[in-house]
Amino acid sequence: MRGYISCVLGCPYQGEIAPRRVADVAQALYEMGCYEISLGDTIGTGTPAKSKAMIGACVEHVPVAKLAGHYHDTYGQALANIYASIELGVRTFDASVAGLGGCPYAAGASGNVATEDVVYMLNGLGARTGVDLDRLVDIGQWISGMLKREYGSKAGKAIAAKRKR
Repeated sequence: MRGYISCVLGCPYQGEIAPRRVADVAQALYEMGCYEISLGDTIGTGTPAKSKAMIGACVEHVPVAKLAGHYHDTYGQALANIYASIELGVRTFDASVAGLGGCPYAAGASGNVATEDVVYMLNGLGARTGVDLDRLVDIGQWISGMLKREYGSKAGKAIAAKRKR
């Protein structure tokens, strides 16, 4: 089973969340048999320093290979938080084509980090993702059009604009 902890870096009701509290829940999930524990900044208030502190507390009780990151991009920090997580050994991240998604209980919270942006960053780091970024951009543009919403990937917009030239 996969565990998910929501609002690990901030909560619309409780404010800041202590890294130790997140670590306690992560440890309990691990001890229950979760093969992976996704740490969700579902309102997108995290920063790289807060992400590192939270992950640092978690790895005291849970192997880093069992942790995943789920970062929303409300304040434009999702990629920075993913990079900070990578520096600590996290290798699994949730993302959403075109940045679709959101948080229904937090006013103003934006969608998930765009998969296109994550893949672009990982490609730049030399990581092998196995993802065809050009096809991903096509899909992101298509679904955004179908949903009649703005395309939510910065990398995707740049790649699409280069194609038009």
